[in-house]
Amino acid sequence: MHISTEVIKELREKSGAGIMECRSALIDCGGDMDKALEALKEKGLSKAKKTAERATAQGLVETYTHTAGRIGAMIEVNCETDFVARTDEFKALARCLAMQVAAMAPQFIAEEDIPSGAGVRPKEACLLLQPYIKEPTRTVNDIIVDVIAKTGENIRVKRFARFELGNYPS
Repeated sequence: MHISTEVIKELREKSGAGIMECRSALIDCGGDMDKALEALKEKGLSKAKKTAERATAQGLVETYTHTAGRIGAMIEVNCETDFVARTDEFKALARCLAMQVAAMAPQFIAEEDIPSGAGVRPKEACLLLQPYIKEPTRTVNDIIVDVIAKTGENIRVKRFARFELGNYPS
C-alpha cells in the first residue's frame, strides 16, 4: 500500500510521532488517519508505562505570572536527561503546567498525595487529574503522557507552588 508523504506529514503534525512511526501506523491501519492516530496514542501509552519507573534527576523549574502580576505559579518538572530538559517540547510542557497551576489552583499533584479524610474532590484538587485548560476534554496527565511518548523519557511533576496577591494561608 502506498501512503503519500502529505498524509504522513499530516499524521506527524497531529501526533508528534516520528516519520517512520507515522508511516508504519498508516500502513498497519490501511491508510485510515483516525485509526493510525489511535494506534500511535496506544503506542505512546505503552511507552509511558515502560518508562514510569525510571529515575528523573534532570528537568527545570518554570514560572508563570498572570493577571498583571497578581497570580503566579512555580513548578518543578523532571525528566531523565538534560538533553530532553533543553528541548522546546519539554519547556513548553513546563510552561503550560505552570499556567495550569496558576489558573486551576490544584492542591496536590496526584490522588495518592491526598491525606485520608481531606474531603476534597480528586479531579479538582489533583493537578494530574484536572481537565487541561487548553484542551478540556483531556487531563493534564494525558498531556504529559503525550510528551513522554514523543521524547521517550519519563517525565514527572515534582512539586509546585501558587501565589495570589492578598491570599494568605491561615
